[in-house]
Amino acid sequence: MPVPVIIAIAVGAVLVILIIIGLTSRKPADSLQARLAEYSMRETPATLEEIELSQPFRERILAPTVQRAASFITRFTPANTLESTRHKLDLAGNPNNWTPSEFFGIRAIAAVVLGGLIFLLLTITKSDTAAQLGMTALFTVLGFVLPGLWLGGKIRSRKTNVIKALPDALDLLTICVEAGLGFDQAMQKVSEKWDNELSRTFGRVLHEIRLGKTRREALRDAAQRLDVGDITSFVAAVIQSEQLGVSIAKVLRIQSDQMRVRRRQRAEEKAHQAPVKMLFPMVFLIFPAIWVVLLGPAILQVMATDLTGAF
Repeated sequence: MPVPVIIAIAVGAVLVILIIIGLTSRKPADSLQARLAEYSMRETPATLEEIELSQPFRERILAPTVQRAASFITRFTPANTLESTRHKLDLAGNPNNWTPSEFFGIRAIAAVVLGGLIFLLLTITKSDTAAQLGMTALFTVLGFVLPGLWLGGKIRSRKTNVIKALPDALDLLTICVEAGLGFDQAMQKVSEKWDNELSRTFGRVLHEIRLGKTRREALRDAAQRLDVGDITSFVAAVIQSEQLGVSIAKVLRIQSDQMRVRRRQRAEEKAHQAPVKMLFPMVFLIFPAIWVVLLGPAILQVMATDLTGAF
């Protein structure tokens, strides 16, 4: 691969990463209070230009650019695609409160930046026209695909965190319910004790119940947002116990035991997969190094003698 293409790939990847970091950087906890305190300390009122320049780069440049790109892309995007993207954002925990149109705007910006950078560098190096157009199209598509891959990674990471936290959360739910608390109060305890995806999901369920949703609807919506099989079975068991009048403590105890058995089974499955996963690094990385260490001196001795003529 030519050196300019490698440089273009590296610079484009850095630019895309910087855009994502800038968009995902969290705002200050209380920006309104900070601005009021800053304004109260001024002797003269700030001008409109000073107010605009005091805003972070994310709000001045990146956010308006994403909004314009999002409004343009949304016109040509089918409603089914937007709904599917909305569901994926919910599965990922809705990072940074992005809407589907904003996410498509980010993908469009990444595609334009990466494709434009490759085109510019290949133009400067005076590469072949066909190769220039082909590489530009390839990296434009790559820039559009990369945010989708990042979102898929966020979804997988969130599901993994929920699966890991579920057995301990069910144990705490069981203890709280058996101690005399209601199911909603037990979920509140879980939400207060930990700060992970599952505890935040329980907190959202409680918030929706306070706003008027029934417990059944709030739990089903939470199961759809997580899309984890263990959560779905847990929610189904809780709803069924509520409908049939079965003791919720017994249901939670059974669910807790089952989740611990499943966690042990997952650990055993990963332990069985370990030798297969270790095979490739051993064959391609460890074994060649061992051969170099063991046979390297012998080969050097053979090359230093007259035996080389025999070969």
